[in-house]
Amino acid sequence: MPQARSRLFDDFSRLMTDAAGLAEGARREAETLARSQLERLMSGMDLVSREEFEAVREMAALARAENEKLESRIAALEARFAQKPEAEAGQG
Repeated sequence: MPQARSRLFDDFSRLMTDAAGLAEGARREAETLARSQLERLMSGMDLVSREEFEAVREMAALARAENEKLESRIAALEARFAQKPEAEAGQG
């Protein structure tokens, strides 16, 4: 009887090992399938690379800074022209 019990445990252990291997293989296959589907989906989209995104973001930041400088120059010029007619009116 001990030998039969030992063989039963060996068979059960082998069955569990095979089942774990099968589950691992199924998991890998599912991951591969999901990855290929995602890559196929993304290749159909018009996505930009990280480098392109960073370059455009930097360009936008520079443009924003330049815009703010120009706005302050325009405001200063408008203030100066607004004062000029008052000074001329006081002379006349």
